[in-house]
Amino acid sequence: MKPTLQLQIGQHLAMTPQLQQAIRLLQLSTLELQQEIQEALDANPMLESADDDGEPAEPIDDTPIDYAAAEALLAQESADPADSNDEPSALDINVNESMPDDLPVDSLWEDVFSSGGNTPAGSADDDENPFESRNAAPETLADHLAWQLNLTPFSDLDRAIGHVILDAIDERGYLTVPLDDILSAVTDPDDPDAVEMDEVEAVLHRIQQFDPPGVAARDLRECLLIQLHQLPETLVSREDATRVVRDHLELLASRDFTSLMRKLKLSEDGLKTAISLIQSLNPNPGGRISHTSETEYVTPDIIVRRLHQRWTVELNPETAPKLRVNANYASMVRRADSSADNTYLRDNLQEARWFIKSLLSRNETLLKVATCIVEHQRGFLEHGPEAMKPLVLRDVADEVGMHESTISRVTTQKFMHTPRGVFELKFFFSSHVGTTGGGEASSTAIRAMIKKLVSQESPKKPLSDNKIADLLLEQGIEVARRTIAKYRESLNIPPSNERKQLL
Repeated sequence: MKPTLQLQIGQHLAMTPQLQQAIRLLQLSTLELQQEIQEALDANPMLESADDDGEPAEPIDDTPIDYAAAEALLAQESADPADSNDEPSALDINVNESMPDDLPVDSLWEDVFSSGGNTPAGSADDDENPFESRNAAPETLADHLAWQLNLTPFSDLDRAIGHVILDAIDERGYLTVPLDDILSAVTDPDDPDAVEMDEVEAVLHRIQQFDPPGVAARDLRECLLIQLHQLPETLVSREDATRVVRDHLELLASRDFTSLMRKLKLSEDGLKTAISLIQSLNPNPGGRISHTSETEYVTPDIIVRRLHQRWTVELNPETAPKLRVNANYASMVRRADSSADNTYLRDNLQEARWFIKSLLSRNETLLKVATCIVEHQRGFLEHGPEAMKPLVLRDVADEVGMHESTISRVTTQKFMHTPRGVFELKFFFSSHVGTTGGGEASSTAIRAMIKKLVSQESPKKPLSDNKIADLLLEQGIEVARRTIAKYRESLNIPPSNERKQLL
């Protein structure tokens, strides 16, 4: 078979670098977009921030550029002499101040030496704005326990045992290593009888008195008992709560209140008081001291307001920075010049224009999608989650004339500020469930109904999943019991047997 040449005509979509950049900017979050803009400003001299500095943005068009005027302007700027008269005043270090031989006992530094209007380093101003306290790493549970161990009068051997015990405590505050292993770690092979288990237990009991209460416990029962023993003996129901935790913690976990009252010979009010005291304890003592990340606040991309009985949608100006092309640098580009400098300026000018165009396209697409979502979910904004309508990506894509993948990129890690709170755009999309009347109900609305029913149930007789399904069926929403269980778990609502409590 001979090789031949054939000519075919076809069409295909070329993913140009400009299109790739526009798609990448579309899916960036607010923080990532700000970092991308800052990198572009640092790398491209043609880009500059168009803040409200009083200077109008000068559009770059195709009209001929007056190069002579631009060069004259640059020459004039370079010829302006710098103002050399604004020199800082020199510090007079030859101040005739001598320290007297004898000073009163209650004398102060300011009584002998004048401050000269300058605050020395390490003065009280540093305490008002301490750099170390604002930038130091937060204290961990291990640091907090080690600090208390160093302040406790221990012998060298007991202190070594204490350090081994502290190394075996996890972030929750529980001891994760058996005492036999701790004994083996501190035992000297040449003298195996130097350390006994009683000494290890004594050090452990001393560490269990450290702050936070309940630390170094080996299980939940011991953690709660340690905290109960540190409470005043005169506290009401302290002894009853101790008996419940020590002997019948499993019955309390299963909420078998009838068996608890029978075994402990307590009245309903007495058991309720004891359980209330147990619930005030902390089952995770290390969580109060352990390192916790700083709170991260979400900056919304879209702001929704109600003005004159209408819902308005606008971009957050803090997340939509304004950029422009530097007119002075753009005026230096010569059309017919092919030198390296001119090519560098021309390439950066084209990249700056494409970057600004991609940002404008991103903002327009985000505003268009957000407006469409608000139009569909007016019921949620006016009446709450129970009025949420079913909405999928295809509905918005068909309405705005875009592909579903584009809508998915727009709604990922983008947030909307509404009178009901800040929500991710993905929150407004939910599947639908059929109703007995032939309509559709949103899964978000069903979750809100389940949460409302659970909040109104009787504590002594909580609603089961089957009962919740029957109550929803009375409202015309047909949902299976397995679906109710799935929605309930997504709301972090425990099953009915774990929600049972005394009145």
